[in-house]
Amino acid sequence: MNLEQKLSLMIVDDDERFRQGLVTFLNFLSVDRPIEIVGEATTVNRALELTMQKHPDLILLDMELTGSDGISALIALKEIAYDGKILVLSGHQEDKWIFRAMQVGASGYVFKSRVATQLGEAIKIVMQSQIYLPTEVASQFFRRFQAEAALMTPTCLPLHLTEREREVLHWLTQGASNQQISQHLYVTVATVKAHLTSIFEKLKVTSRTQAIVAAVKLGLLR
Repeated sequence: MNLEQKLSLMIVDDDERFRQGLVTFLNFLSVDRPIEIVGEATTVNRALELTMQKHPDLILLDMELTGSDGISALIALKEIAYDGKILVLSGHQEDKWIFRAMQVGASGYVFKSRVATQLGEAIKIVMQSQIYLPTEVASQFFRRFQAEAALMTPTCLPLHLTEREREVLHWLTQGASNQQISQHLYVTVATVKAHLTSIFEKLKVTSRTQAIVAAVKLGLLR
């Protein structure tokens, strides 16, 4: 793969001042490959139009938009089968916002007040198909997922995960990276990736976040 291949990125935020500052920051941000901003939108409809035209690798999405909100945007992007990554940038730090955003398809969540310190790492992590959450909220988020799992009635579908796949899924719900999972289970990162591929296929999902949501719905985290 060409290491200089650009990371195409779209910004969805109706705060013009914040958006302009974000563009400036991104121009100086150091990630694994050059960033190319392919579009900016202030509404959900415009975001959907640009997504279908530009097919960005990554969308930076605010939780409050003109005439709508980020949750509606996440749902709408899922409905048009957008297969890139979505990283939420929000002023909301409440658990309910974070949980809901991740539940409907976000790959990560960054506080607007911490963009300067969190965004670079967040982009790198979500582009590796991992979940990014600020460390101060990650443990609460996954505890809430476990609580939701305990309350939900498992969907009765035939699903056969091996014992090792269930162990990988457990550590996945704890927010562990592939490297951390490999250390916990004393296997190679390549083996972890192979298990994740199998888990994704069985759950019919394409990302770690979707796998966790599916696991909750199926009662696999009990």
